[in-house]
Amino acid sequence: MQMIPFSFPGLPQIGCVFTTRLGGMSREPFDSANLSHDVGDSPASVAHNRQRVARHIGVAGFCELRQMHGDVLRAEPEPADPAQGGVLEGDGLFTTRPGAALVVKTADCQPLLLAHVGGRHIMALHVGWRGNKLNMPGRGVASFCSAYGLRPDHVLAVRGPSLSPGMSEFVNFSDEFGPGFQEYFDPETRTVDLWALTRSQLLAAGLLPRNIFGLDLCTRSMPELFFSYRGERVTGRQAGLIWIRP
Repeated sequence: MQMIPFSFPGLPQIGCVFTTRLGGMSREPFDSANLSHDVGDSPASVAHNRQRVARHIGVAGFCELRQMHGDVLRAEPEPADPAQGGVLEGDGLFTTRPGAALVVKTADCQPLLLAHVGGRHIMALHVGWRGNKLNMPGRGVASFCSAYGLRPDHVLAVRGPSLSPGMSEFVNFSDEFGPGFQEYFDPETRTVDLWALTRSQLLAAGLLPRNIFGLDLCTRSMPELFFSYRGERVTGRQAGLIWIRP
């Protein structure tokens, strides 16, 4: 399966990868590396794809949620067989458990993966535009640091492939976002720079500029590589995964 690895500087004990839609066994319109059990794909195909990812990155279990586009966070979730899907609802999770991958599934939303400089604490956030509206990045960092007694300026973050500023059109911006987000909106193109918004929310939460990274790959404009809900409503999901190496 074709994946995009990312390495946090100075943290070799933290594994991090973003999957693509390539290399699995799912058929159209989920071709071919769909990782979600919740989109109508064959359960056997999804299980096969997920197990291949787990073997590739060398983990025995996945920790994930039934994503709801909200701001619910789960601490220290129990890992499950990678072939299975999430059971608990939520959009963020964090752990200190080595050997289990935190999984965020996306098809335009931002997979946001975070790690503490000590290499023993990690977090994964599913950040759609509704998550940005709720300040999921900021709330996630605050909860993460509070749970473990961490300093936000010691946290690193990477944003994975997602909807780029030029493709994030919101024709009902005022109704959907409300006040407080105007600086990220371009009235001429009716687009919202969600990448800049996430960065601003991380900075406001206390992360240092040098600790914020981004993979500027657009899911909507690269259909050969990524699933995109805006591109095709019935489609699969790729994932961002982060884990602590045993």
